[in-house]
Amino acid sequence: MSEEGLKELRSKLDSIDNELLKLLNERMELVHQVGVLKAQSGGAIYRPDREKAIIDRLDSINKGKLNRKAIEALFLEIFAVSRTFELPENVAYLGPEGSFTHQAAETRFGAMSSYISIGSIKGVFREVSTKKARFGVIPIENSSNGIVSDTISCLSNYNLKIIAEVILDIHHTLATTCDKVSDIKRIYSKDIAFDQCHNFLENFGLDEVEHIPVESTTKAAKFALNEPNSAAICSHVGAKMYNLPILFENIEDKDNNKTRFFIISDFENASSGNDKTSILAKLPNTPGALVDFLTSFNKAGINLTKIKSHIVEGISIFFIDFDGHKDDENVKKIFEKHKNSIKFLGSYVKEIDDI
Repeated sequence: MSEEGLKELRSKLDSIDNELLKLLNERMELVHQVGVLKAQSGGAIYRPDREKAIIDRLDSINKGKLNRKAIEALFLEIFAVSRTFELPENVAYLGPEGSFTHQAAETRFGAMSSYISIGSIKGVFREVSTKKARFGVIPIENSSNGIVSDTISCLSNYNLKIIAEVILDIHHTLATTCDKVSDIKRIYSKDIAFDQCHNFLENFGLDEVEHIPVESTTKAAKFALNEPNSAAICSHVGAKMYNLPILFENIEDKDNNKTRFFIISDFENASSGNDKTSILAKLPNTPGALVDFLTSFNKAGINLTKIKSHIVEGISIFFIDFDGHKDDENVKKIFEKHKNSIKFLGSYVKEIDDI
């Protein structure tokens, strides 16, 4: 391509960027007006159902090169910036900074939000419950390691609601200042990360070096940066935080390793038409109690997508996901019939059936 042709294309790009900036500023002015109205009425700032409806609409009229994933990535960031114009609010997450939970939070609340790193899941619930944070982000399950017990316990003990779910593909890197694998004498990471990368470690002979468990992969990256002949199994974000060179990417054993996160707050969502509901069920210790409970869903035509048993303070409970919203007529009948057994956790836009 000639220099003149390239210059012409760049000029067109500049014109489009100028128009985009103008339109985005117009959007933010409207967002500010919406924020004023919501402040007067007490309306919720974060509306996952509304955001999904916008993305669905844009995807349906899209005729260009952008696919749905690209549209979603662009507009989720625009939505996140918009929320800071409506009402800047704190987002608490299970830390430390650079953790996968932090990454999950940023996918929904963007880079401009105010984040609070909390050292425990219970701490996240406490921050939201005391209104020091408007939203909390915590893990609920991993496709390799199952349900997170602390999250179930806190859902049982706190009266907060699940307002959204986030599904994150979990990718690990081997990051180190070493130039060669043979120079690595010790590796820092979380226990769970060592387990998820077992095949890689074995294939490269790194199962023979010292494995040092630490409380976070972000801290692992910090240690690896400061200690010669050390490496870290950490997220791409964690390595980037400390400018730690990445030797190998995507070293996890399973290429479909996903973690599901919940966003919690103190309000409930309206129906979006494509919802999932989560509940806890404490059933009487009598013959047929579980069968009777599950049969009610079958008779009502409700699709159960997950049922997991769990022990909270010595009592057996069931964590259950199903398709639908709590205000659906068939769901309301279930809730009424089993009102002494069900704790409603939240209805929210469904991102995925299961992981």
